Amino acid sequence: MAVQAKTFYALLLTSLQLLITSHVSFAAGGKWTLLLTNVGISAMHMQLLRNDRVVMFDRTNFGPSNISLPNGNCRSNPQDAVSKIDCTAHSIEYDVASNTVRPLTVQSNTWCSSGSVRPDGVLVQTGGDRDGELKARVFSPCNNKRCDWVEINNGLTKRRWYSSNHILPGGKQIVIGGQGQFNYEFYPKTTSPNVIALPFLAETNDRGQENNLYPYVFLNTDGNLFIFANNRAILLDYVKNTVVKTYPAIPGGDPRSYPSTGSAVLLPLKNLEAVKIDAEVLVCGGAPKGSYILAFRRNTFVKALDTCARIKINDENPQWTVEKMPRARVMGDMTLLPNGDVLIVNGGSSGSAAWELGREPVFVPDLYHPENPVNSRFESLNPSTIPRMYHSTAILLRDGRVLVGGSNPHGFYNFTGVLFPTELSLEAFSPVYLEPEFAKLRPKIVSPKSQTTITYRKTMKLKFKVVGEVKGPVKVTMVFPSFTTHSFSMNQRLLVLDNVKFKRSKSTNYEVQVTTPRSAFIAPSGYYMMFVVNDNIPSEGIWVRLR
Repeated sequence: MAVQAKTFYALLLTSLQLLITSHVSFAAGGKWTLLLTNVGISAMHMQLLRNDRVVMFDRTNFGPSNISLPNGNCRSNPQDAVSKIDCTAHSIEYDVASNTVRPLTVQSNTWCSSGSVRPDGVLVQTGGDRDGELKARVFSPCNNKRCDWVEINNGLTKRRWYSSNHILPGGKQIVIGGQGQFNYEFYPKTTSPNVIALPFLAETNDRGQENNLYPYVFLNTDGNLFIFANNRAILLDYVKNTVVKTYPAIPGGDPRSYPSTGSAVLLPLKNLEAVKIDAEVLVCGGAPKGSYILAFRRNTFVKALDTCARIKINDENPQWTVEKMPRARVMGDMTLLPNGDVLIVNGGSSGSAAWELGREPVFVPDLYHPENPVNSRFESLNPSTIPRMYHSTAILLRDGRVLVGGSNPHGFYNFTGVLFPTELSLEAFSPVYLEPEFAKLRPKIVSPKSQTTITYRKTMKLKFKVVGEVKGPVKVTMVFPSFTTHSFSMNQRLLVLDNVKFKRSKSTNYEVQVTTPRSAFIAPSGYYMMFVVNDNIPSEGIWVRLR
């Protein structure tokens, strides 16, 4: 009977996919491209690096993957229930330019971990499960295909599983929370005490459900950290371990954190020379309280939340504004686009995060326009045909596309006899601004060249070409590349630089002068993608190093 039911649901899902793809007239645009049908692993975690390579990994203890380790290597894996000797890779490097992958070697379990890139562009990943829970791992970008993971034993003081990381103004990372951890620490380790209690995480822990894992963490423009867990947030001075501000709960009180997983972004920061910079956080989707228990214990899948909540975190009396989304969504991914819009993809419309607990995949991306009035901010785009449920990911690429992968709601690689098979494919979503009709409006940056170093609070000149019309003042934006997993893009940040001067030098040649960010509170040092945006159409980005 169970097999028959699964077969029925699989046929039903296929029918729904066909129905969706045959009625694209309701959507506004955008294009899906299947890049690779099989990258060898399920992309549970993703990080774009400064050489336009993307590091992806899943976990090491749930059987062999679909890609072999390099040079015929194998590793002892006593914690794996399927294979004690594993000759397959559980991490890969994806080369955007060549659309190819190569296997990487992780020696310990990276499942449900966290990370960020250092100011020098090196990826630092922390924690995981079992033999990986106290590990730190570093990956230094290279172009010769020889770089690989380096593991650091006891890089952490406490077990970190389902934690969140954020790069700090001084270049260290803060690692916050995780299962059973109501505290935070720093990497690299600081002088004692390296572990500092954070009662807020205990206060937001729902017994038997948690609903406070992978907290949403954003560096505020005053140097403090906005930390959201469950349905509410605080502003933390992490140096003094003092709560500077306590924010109200989102109206309705439903949780938005794992496993009632929504997603969140810090909306684009602008007017960066202002004495007090407005900073707004947007939290979308999630699952009503109790959804996880109902799905886990009773096989009952509650409709996901269909609202977003937005708050100005630097206001004297900050309050949440609640908006309706076009559809319910749990386990969605929110990605900042170069023009300042927010793309929401992936997830389901009922159930919860965790193995086997999500239902009704959401194929339709939604675009959020932060500058529009309330009730006119959402736009629905062309749907995908691939379910991206639990353990899916999405990140912005330098060419303006959004890379989408992952989906494995199972304890092992499972490709048959299940509602949503383990997904090894990789897609790209091209937003509307990449459509051919906008080619003449698309800027092309001439100078500076990619990999240029810039410094704080300086005037910077960008020269660019536009074949068609330049409509009004152009924008220059900077995007910090995110570490994305479990529907949260850690360290994701977009800045709109202050426009000092704009001029046209020839028929298609232009120059804009902007002011770089004034401090590491506003923009932590490191590598950013920089874009010129004309009439909402962004250029391809260049890499700049802010230091």
